[in-house]
Amino acid sequence: MTKSVQVYHYDAFSTEANKGNPAGIVLCGDDLKVEEMQAIALKVGFNETAFPLKSNKADLRIRFFTPGHEMNLCGHATIATLYALKTKGLLQNKTDFTIETNAGVLPIKIDNANGDVYITMQQSSPQFRSFSGSKADLANALGIETSDFDDNLPIVYGSTGVWTLLTPIKNLEVCEKLNPNNELFPSILKEMPNVPIHPFCMETYHFNTDMHARHFSSPFSGTKEDPVTGTASGVMGAYYIKYIEQSQRISNPLTLLIEQGQEIEKDGKVNVEVISHTDGYDIKISGNAVYVKTFHIALDDI
Repeated sequence: MTKSVQVYHYDAFSTEANKGNPAGIVLCGDDLKVEEMQAIALKVGFNETAFPLKSNKADLRIRFFTPGHEMNLCGHATIATLYALKTKGLLQNKTDFTIETNAGVLPIKIDNANGDVYITMQQSSPQFRSFSGSKADLANALGIETSDFDDNLPIVYGSTGVWTLLTPIKNLEVCEKLNPNNELFPSILKEMPNVPIHPFCMETYHFNTDMHARHFSSPFSGTKEDPVTGTASGVMGAYYIKYIEQSQRISNPLTLLIEQGQEIEKDGKVNVEVISHTDGYDIKISGNAVYVKTFHIALDDI
């Protein structure tokens, strides 16, 4: 008899199926080997597939796999996993708990707003590192010109659990013409050759959003573009305070609504909250999800 696992497809950061960012969720993770998780993620083919597991450090552990490798943290797959567990009745009435990830133990809060489930996820403390590579080579890898970068803002590596290259560009017109050659990324990102690139601008498609972005994957991940990125949206909130509004009086906490995925018909939005304090910033992202379908992956060849 063919052995198979059931995979639930949820789209995060959207209430409309086949928008936002797809995540595969496998609920039998405690019965799987790591190499089986990786093989399942490859067969699923989404940017991330999540495996909720038992934990002796937190209420729940989640492991995240791209088709090519394991990730320390994934925002959209966390939102999708918690949404699935809650709506399936697997979390009882608990609203505050912790999850163990490879990026650390993180707090989660679940709210019911207008009858829908809303997940708030605290991320790791933001970190930034300088990019010293060639801007000309970076522009070439993204299919744009160096004049398309926003020279008023720095290109930096940023992380709230997962590193990415935050790349400010001038406007939506530049975002629309981005045509990356992902295979070139490692040779340009010499400080961190395995990271993705996250171009963003202050011009937006939606009147109520604050920033717009796209997210192009490392070639090691096995995917090309991540439609709506939770971890990168979180670090964009810290970037906003540190580099964009650092000289102006802003609210504390700062709340931002970040849009992504419009160019590839995956329209999604991520709520970001940044709390400033003497030691740095606390970053939270919020969103919901929608169930799309269930399918099976055969394990015979794994």
